[in-house]
Amino acid sequence: MPVISPEETQPSYDAVIVGSGAGGGQVAYLFAMAGIKTLVLEAGRMFDPTRETAMFHTPNMAPLRAERTPDKQYGFYDASIASGWDIPGEPYTNAGKEEKRQFAWWRQRMIGGRTNHWGRVSLRNGPYDFEMATRMGVGHDWPISYDELAPYYDKVEMLAGIFGASEGIENSPDSSPGVLLPPPKFRAGELLAREKAKTLGIPIVPVHRAILTKTQDAERLPKILHPGNGKAQRLLAENMRMRAKCFFATDCHRGCSIGAAFDSMTVFLRPALKTGNLDILPNAMVHEVTVNDEGRATGVSYIDKVDGGEHHVSGRTVVLGASSQESVRILLNSRSRAFPDGIGNDHGMVGQGLTDSVASSLSAQIPALENLPLHNEDGTVGQQAYVPWWRAADQLAGKLDFPGGYKFIVSSGRKMPRLSTGRSFDSLSEAEGIPFGHQLKEEARRYYGSFIGIGAQGAMAANKDCYCEIDPDGVKDQWGIPVLKFHWKFSDDELKQVADQQRSMRSILEVLGGRVSRSYEDDPLAGVKVGGSIIHEVGGAIMGAKRVESVTNKWCQVWDVPNLVIADGATFPTTADKNPTLSIMAMAWRAADHLIGEMKKGNV
Repeated sequence: MPVISPEETQPSYDAVIVGSGAGGGQVAYLFAMAGIKTLVLEAGRMFDPTRETAMFHTPNMAPLRAERTPDKQYGFYDASIASGWDIPGEPYTNAGKEEKRQFAWWRQRMIGGRTNHWGRVSLRNGPYDFEMATRMGVGHDWPISYDELAPYYDKVEMLAGIFGASEGIENSPDSSPGVLLPPPKFRAGELLAREKAKTLGIPIVPVHRAILTKTQDAERLPKILHPGNGKAQRLLAENMRMRAKCFFATDCHRGCSIGAAFDSMTVFLRPALKTGNLDILPNAMVHEVTVNDEGRATGVSYIDKVDGGEHHVSGRTVVLGASSQESVRILLNSRSRAFPDGIGNDHGMVGQGLTDSVASSLSAQIPALENLPLHNEDGTVGQQAYVPWWRAADQLAGKLDFPGGYKFIVSSGRKMPRLSTGRSFDSLSEAEGIPFGHQLKEEARRYYGSFIGIGAQGAMAANKDCYCEIDPDGVKDQWGIPVLKFHWKFSDDELKQVADQQRSMRSILEVLGGRVSRSYEDDPLAGVKVGGSIIHEVGGAIMGAKRVESVTNKWCQVWDVPNLVIADGATFPTTADKNPTLSIMAMAWRAADHLIGEMKKGNV
């Protein structure tokens, strides 16, 4: 069962999955390994990380020196294809016109979805993150606890290959012994930041990232992950041996031709295809989940983006993993006699509960890092050090004026040289009074590697001003599919959090002796990143304990359609101060396990 065209689909499948990224890819892997005949529909084209990733190319080897273009919105070398915030022929609309009232929606139209384009930061939600309403009085509680999800975090970390350390920090859970790979050593700037931040009582510790710092244990792990399934063990062991450990070559956003950095194609779909239980149908723009007279899902309708033809595929069960807001759009567009307002929308909850990471940043030039001799700069390109939320106890005691925590990602190292102005080396010009010739070289040597940047990402509770709907003015994409309209507004809680982020980041940079760039403590609306721009949006089909206030149950099954499962971030009731991808994969694994059990019982 290979990559196929619409004419080659089977009359029916055990499972039809929409989306091939973190959620859809995870479920497809588990189904295929369990012997379930599965079809994955992907809205974009196939992508081979081994063949299509430019690991050693420099900017001068690319068109326009690798600068961003409309079809490569993060630059030529970024592992994004037909992807971005603005895709020709795929509009969406915003209701708000005022500052920061717009939502930026990133779509990734390629096999593997957003797992090709991300920093691989992989952090577990903590116990408090599942109880925001109970503990903080805002947003929603999850219908599950951390303890229920913890075993699945372990499984995903072992399968994906995630480095990190156990630090025993409140609400930033440790992994089980023997699960994580060792983190890389800190670089000079990270070491300096860690020592100075200690004087403020702020911990800087190794971040967790889905990158192999050593080869995976192909003898031990497959037996743990697939007990009693010899075929799955063999295929997983074979795939693990094909992945090399990271040799610190290029930014992970480029993709990884050696398989050191996790992506869905490398880790999930490649071994799943070898089972003979998986078909992949690319360029399939799904727009509707179909149902029968009893209200059970029967399959999905899609448009073949190659010839524009309308098609349908049938399945015993349907899984939406198209990315949170795309799955919401499919639910809202799935209108029938049984569901006139869209599937799962009897109580108007589809589209509600949209949240994103609350983000801001600050940077400084650090004189102590000037004119350093050559030293070890090995390590993963990008994030290695982070500050987990260290004030949970103060927050629970009511000492802070905002709910939810935040984390910092600390970045340093010898990247593109920068001058004393703080501007990029290659953006300066003589006309602006910048030195040139010998003086320019001396300036570059002096300041090279002397900058530290800190990025904050915080929790967000659902609020009534952040949601999406089908555009009421009838706007459609190039295939005639109705598009989403977003409503977005940061509440006072988020703005107070951003002001606190800025104060804390400035305190770290100043204790380092840094020359701090502009701070937004007094103007948090100007400092907060646009909603959606961090590409961490979740919600819209939130899970809950009651039908009237949620779209799915605790197993991610749509309440009224138990054979329809949501396997991406759409089910998340809140955004934590952790990146969502690891939790998406853990939730998808948990939902898949339950669904496999229900299929065996004949309940779906």
